[in-house]
Amino acid sequence: MDDADRNITDADDGFIRGTRYLILDRDSKYSDEFCSVLVGEGVHVVRLPPRSPNLNAFAERFVRSIKEECLSRMIFFGQTSLRRAITQYMTHYHEERNHQGLENRLLRPLRAVGESHARVKRRQRLGGMLSYYYLEAA
Repeated sequence: MDDADRNITDADDGFIRGTRYLILDRDSKYSDEFCSVLVGEGVHVVRLPPRSPNLNAFAERFVRSIKEECLSRMIFFGQTSLRRAITQYMTHYHEERNHQGLENRLLRPLRAVGESHARVKRRQRLGGMLSYYYLEAA
């Protein structure tokens, strides 16, 4: 195991801590060495069958969304800034972003909605890169 692998697995808040399964497609970037590090940490690696694009369609769409709407628009100065951006995006994705597959509804709609004549307010995340518009409660 080289130093890069050791840093991944020895970190207190490592990305695989507490993970039991990792589902991977057949992409060549998931090398045998990468998988052996995961197996060494007790993670069961499950590879999708060849030529089965429908099995990971939702994951592929999410990766495209987070890249286009967040990650490709920012410069990160370390793991802390990356984690903060991902946390902010995940909140936006689950609570404030409309989803076309759900007829442009929210995944977790707010219970209280303001009056139809109320002022429209804007909630910003990541310095205004992500915006959510809502009616001000009375």
